[in-house]
Amino acid sequence: MREPRPRPRPRVLQSLSVGGSTSDRTAPEIDPTNLPPHPPGGVTAGLDWSTTDHAVAVVDHTGTTLDRFTVAADAAGLRELVRRLGQAGVGEVAIERSDGQAVDALLEAGLAVVVISPNQVKNLRSRYGQAGNKDDRFDAFVLADTLRTDRARLRPLLPDSPATVLLRSVVRARKDLLAHRIGLANQLRAHLQLYYSGPVGLFADLDAPTSLRFLTRFTCQDDADWLTPARLGTWLGKVGYTGRKDPAVLHRHLMAAPRGARGPEGAGAAAITLALVRALTGLVKQIQVLEAKIGELLDAHTDAHIFRSLPRAQALRAARLLAEIGDCRARFPTPESLASLAGVTPSTRQSGKVKNTTFRWAADKHLRDAVCDFASDSRHVSPWAADLYRRARARGHHHPHAVRILARAWVYVIWRCWQNHQPYDPGQHRALQQLLDQSATAA
Repeated sequence: MREPRPRPRPRVLQSLSVGGSTSDRTAPEIDPTNLPPHPPGGVTAGLDWSTTDHAVAVVDHTGTTLDRFTVAADAAGLRELVRRLGQAGVGEVAIERSDGQAVDALLEAGLAVVVISPNQVKNLRSRYGQAGNKDDRFDAFVLADTLRTDRARLRPLLPDSPATVLLRSVVRARKDLLAHRIGLANQLRAHLQLYYSGPVGLFADLDAPTSLRFLTRFTCQDDADWLTPARLGTWLGKVGYTGRKDPAVLHRHLMAAPRGARGPEGAGAAAITLALVRALTGLVKQIQVLEAKIGELLDAHTDAHIFRSLPRAQALRAARLLAEIGDCRARFPTPESLASLAGVTPSTRQSGKVKNTTFRWAADKHLRDAVCDFASDSRHVSPWAADLYRRARARGHHHPHAVRILARAWVYVIWRCWQNHQPYDPGQHRALQQLLDQSATAA
């Protein structure tokens, strides 16, 4: 297996002497967070991707279309894409997504990639007509022309390290499996409430290991009728039950529930129960496999110590924060840029004397979920976080709003630790120390 090719280094512009020989001086370093005033070669390209093929448009400095073509979404098509862009002298490509094989191919070819979200492209279509029809070739032109005209408002894509990209993919895969587990557990609960409601609420969670083992062994009402407190206690001991409920209490719960289906109807319902339980058991095991992999990847990451040092940020929570924030410091030059992308700052709209502050819908949903999840749990151990949350609630904000306020405050702390490559130190957190001093003085 061939090793992946390293990312190309940023190109250095060389100045030429009057005689034509190359001097040893280099041009000033280009800011990687901004595009140059003019596109290289005076041409820009737009790529409208899909799962089967990619539509490409190339325009010059006047907005005139120089070339339009379509390439297949496979290895040969990506090679053809890079070749034709090189022939046209393209140095920058606009696209609607920030990951995928097409983006990797463009970056490996040394091209600058600019991401323009699908919502922006939808609104930009009205520049060129009122119909607003969706067409891949036309969208490719819109992307290329927007890259030509709106350069001051666009930023080139700054990819994270391969270690961060891999960690992000595993973290998001685990999150997707968690959503499937919740859906499957809800399906199993709805089925049991119709045919066999005794196991519902018997243990802490329906998808807990003990609950799944119980449903595997006692699949219907006929099986549950065989149980006695003594038999149930013996079975719980064999499976290593660590709960604090007495077997007699659990048995009374089973007996107090409405009677389930019995006989042939119960046997048919038991088949459905067993199928759902087996699917849920396999899903839980695969989630555990991914969690173990996340721990391995986090331990090997150079930024792990930063996120592990945060309050209540164990392996999974620290991995989510690291995966969604990334390790490219140039992407977030200010804490405000990180807070805005995370959606923890409000969106303000003003017209005349009317000013509205509303929820920020345009945000990175994965990043917002990771930051808010951490902030919500941090208030249980951090006095500073608990105080911010309590004051937000006292002002009348509901729980999600108060969590976002707390998350915005945490973003400034995390950003500073992240930029300095230093772990979080409560002793250096001035707001926390001031709060502790005030509490000590009051006491």
